Amino acid sequence: MNLPIIILGGGGHAKVLINILLLQKREIIGIVDPNYQNYSQDVLGVNFIGNDESVLQYSPSEIRLVNAIGSTKNTDLRSKILAHFKQLNYSFLTIIHPSSIIAQDVKLGEGAQIMAGVIIQPSCTIGVNTIINTKTSIDHDCQIGDHVHIAPGVTISGGVSIGDRTHIGTGATIIQNIKIGKNSLVGAGALVIKDVEDNCQVWGVPAK
Repeated sequence: MNLPIIILGGGGHAKVLINILLLQKREIIGIVDPNYQNYSQDVLGVNFIGNDESVLQYSPSEIRLVNAIGSTKNTDLRSKILAHFKQLNYSFLTIIHPSSIIAQDVKLGEGAQIMAGVIIQPSCTIGVNTIINTKTSIDHDCQIGDHVHIAPGVTISGGVSIGDRTHIGTGATIIQNIKIGKNSLVGAGALVIKDVEDNCQVWGVPAK
């Protein structure tokens, strides 16, 4: 059943997600944001309906939520938003842009978001609340954790694992069989040829 949708957050990431939902002709009730009064009246024709409390007017069985909180280097806010509403028994929609190419056996966690031009090859797992952004390529047998943000134009070779809450910057390249830990950051344009431990930041070519 295609339940109507409420968008959490009204910034740039929301605009991209709303565009996908409109392409899919999904019903969008509106956008909620704590700072909704500071935004224009609508995003691509979808109106703001209040702050996060406005969601509570609807039963968890009546709607699906879309987490439109973007993340730059840090995914904490995205993960906190999801945890808050999951505790209230709401469910999050997994979004897939129609131009993406995803192998049949790929496993997508709840609330995962797959953007335009993404390619995901066989035997990959994408975690809960994870963003795979525009034109990212993920090869076979990769394991991407929960609350991860893979920024636009990233290339990930086969057999790579990426831990929860890690950010991979725009245009980074990760060679085969690399392991990247939790809560880490790979800088934009980096070339990762060695494993990255938990809670680390790496930059450059090669990444250090």
